[in-house]
Amino acid sequence: MSFSSAVKNELCRITTSDRFCMLAELAAVVRINGLVKVINENEINLRITTENSALARRVFSLIKELYGVNTEIIIRRSPKLKKNIVYILILTSSKGLKKILDDMNIVCSNEDRKEVKYLPCKILSKDREYQKAYLRGAYLAAGSMSDPEKTYHLEIITQKKDLAKELSGLINDFKLNSKIIKRKCNYVVYLKEGESIVDFLNIIGAHAALLELENVRILKEVRNNVNRIVNCETANLQKTVDASIRQVKNITYIKENLGFDKLPENLREIAILRLKYSDFSLKELGEMLTPALGKSGVNHRLRKLDKIADKIRHEKGEIENG
Repeated sequence: MSFSSAVKNELCRITTSDRFCMLAELAAVVRINGLVKVINENEINLRITTENSALARRVFSLIKELYGVNTEIIIRRSPKLKKNIVYILILTSSKGLKKILDDMNIVCSNEDRKEVKYLPCKILSKDREYQKAYLRGAYLAAGSMSDPEKTYHLEIITQKKDLAKELSGLINDFKLNSKIIKRKCNYVVYLKEGESIVDFLNIIGAHAALLELENVRILKEVRNNVNRIVNCETANLQKTVDASIRQVKNITYIKENLGFDKLPENLREIAILRLKYSDFSLKELGEMLTPALGKSGVNHRLRKLDKIADKIRHEKGEIENG
């Protein structure tokens, strides 16, 4: 099961006895997922289509609880490639659909083009808990999430621009940062930041999914930190190796073209040690000197040897003067 489906299944197990919370959740499903069609002056029908059996049962139960109506359910195979089972819930005027649509601020007119208007949802202005329930319904209706192991992305899709704006505004009222983009004929309300998605899951009541996402975020952060440390240490190690190779090369050049006997005692001492212990760190080399010398002191002497080697090369015409 995908993470996105797991979130929906968790949401479908949430129970509430508050009539307005139930209405707000159902309103979101109908407004975002429902297809309202005006047949004539006396006939309107509503279709809600989903591949999620838990959501189909929940919508059926909400309508039954709120309006005492048994919704017709048709089960079909999807015509798409995967051939998933599709659940189609159907309500008609004969089953009190007009009352349901009125409660959700959906207005139908059979004049002219038989227009269906989605007015601002009044229930959203009543209480914070109703707003949370509406967002829960919106995610159930048309939401999805990417696998958090790969990336952070949560989106809710609607064909109606006004509903997308209403939804994005509601999400942002909770101090989140949702955005809207148009994708083909749809409007997509989305969140991309991991922290915002965690907060959204908390708002809609998906607490188990929230904890799982937080665990993934923590593990990813630990892995990223470890990788940064390893990369940093690898880079530093490479610098140390490169410096050691350069130092050995220069000291060998001095030995062959000048001789150690021409070097001051302090440089001769460190030159002999570096040749003998080419894999030792500056700290280890310093500890072998008498008296012991710190890393910066050892590095200073080795740099002097580098300059002596370069000076000999210049004098021999092996490199041009810079």
